[in-house]
Amino acid sequence: MGGGAAHPAHGHGGGGDALEVWLPALALLAGAVGYALAVRRARRRHPAQGWPPARSISFAAGLVLLAVALLPPLAPFGHEDFRGHMVQHLLMGMYAPLALVLAAPVTLLLRALPPGHGRRLTAVLRSRPARLLAHPVTALLLSTGGLVLLYFTPLYDTALSRPGWHWPVHAHFLLSGWLFAHVIAGPDPAPGRPGVPARLWVLGVAIAAHAAIAQLMYGGFWVRVHAPIAEVQGGAEIMYYGGDLAELLLAAALVTTWRPVRAPRDPHRVRPRSGRDLREVW
Repeated sequence: MGGGAAHPAHGHGGGGDALEVWLPALALLAGAVGYALAVRRARRRHPAQGWPPARSISFAAGLVLLAVALLPPLAPFGHEDFRGHMVQHLLMGMYAPLALVLAAPVTLLLRALPPGHGRRLTAVLRSRPARLLAHPVTALLLSTGGLVLLYFTPLYDTALSRPGWHWPVHAHFLLSGWLFAHVIAGPDPAPGRPGVPARLWVLGVAIAAHAAIAQLMYGGFWVRVHAPIAEVQGGAEIMYYGGDLAELLLAAALVTTWRPVRAPRDPHRVRPRSGRDLREVW
């Protein structure tokens, strides 16, 4: 950890600065339009079911959080100050993913797709690789392990000093955070997902790991972030307290979205588990 060193400069020109704003703005706009069109199509295909407005509000909130993280004034500040970067990390990796997951995008997509496409998507989601990827332990390793690689190796300074390298870091924050929120508390059914006690245990491990990383960072142990000590310690505090709040919200979402599995009324009746049946439940 550098005692008084400044962040490496990106070296972007005017065109690069414009792309830093327009590319994420267009991506967020495309996401909003795509979700709205899917809602419209789902309501037309299933008028009796409709689509809960709370889901749409949650998706919009996730996009707003991403916009705050990816657009000025926070985005340039995150390139210049480690504390700004940590705020970006929390928004992209914890808060926005939870809001997007609670919008139930998989359920919406399955309702909007034609039956044939829906069955194929269901088959993919029930495949062995998808089950492995959607396991809480896998999600924990991807999200927490990424933090170790970023802050305890030269990866952070490398990504900051080379134009364009921060985008894969942002993508990892968002995707790993989305996956973790989905497997822990997502309203979309996930075939093969463990029960609530196992997911609570994994969430507890994630809380402890984030706290340990933040404490090591604050103390300057093994940290490879080339930034002033005050910035690194400030970023560690943001990670510690902001991460705790995000994980409490995730635990609350797990409790509120959990529904106990009820036994069928007729014990002699076996409900089929075909891909079409799973799609209809979703």
